Amino acid sequence: MAGPVAPPRVSARRRRPGVIALSLALIAAGGAGVAVLLLQVGNRTDVVTVVRDVQVGQVLTEDDLGKASVALDPAVKAVRVDDLRSVVGKRAAVELKPGSLLAPSQVTKDNLVKAGEQLVPIGLEPKQIPATALVPGQKVELVHVPAQGSTDTGEKSDAAPQTIDGRVVKASSAAPGTGIVVVDVATSATDGPTAAAWVSAGTLRMVLAAPDGG
Repeated sequence: MAGPVAPPRVSARRRRPGVIALSLALIAAGGAGVAVLLLQVGNRTDVVTVVRDVQVGQVLTEDDLGKASVALDPAVKAVRVDDLRSVVGKRAAVELKPGSLLAPSQVTKDNLVKAGEQLVPIGLEPKQIPATALVPGQKVELVHVPAQGSTDTGEKSDAAPQTIDGRVVKASSAAPGTGIVVVDVATSATDGPTAAAWVSAGTLRMVLAAPDGG
């Protein structure tokens, strides 16, 4: 008959003070990280998002907009969900892309082409496109230049070129293959036909105007 089975011996390991201190530090650090994460999760804001492409000047509808709850940085300006109805019916001041937050500055109650203005589309070749991005509202000057192949007699060499003041309403993406960018420019109704004639004749160049106060 077998004798009683002795219980297994558990060897006692010495705990090194340095390992214990490191463990406590990691636990403390982990706890702090969790606390920060929980704080961020708790401080979420309900904001308005864009759920489909909206072109410049297009009137916003509720179908264009969505809602999201995000941990919002105070520096980020976004339309709150409570203000959603206040932006419905307004126009997009810039092109809006799905998945982005809607900022108050991206909508306007005004028509992008105002009373007394005309819209002139201008096609710019790659070499004519400024490196500075063209954005809605940017002021430009439309400059009349001599037609290619024309003979300059020198009689008007000191005369300043004729210019027309304009404002960028929208700039397209570069067309595949050609790289041409079409810019819609608002001018006064009296200058619109002249600018269109320059475009047709290939004698128009566009330059960026200095901002107000610049």
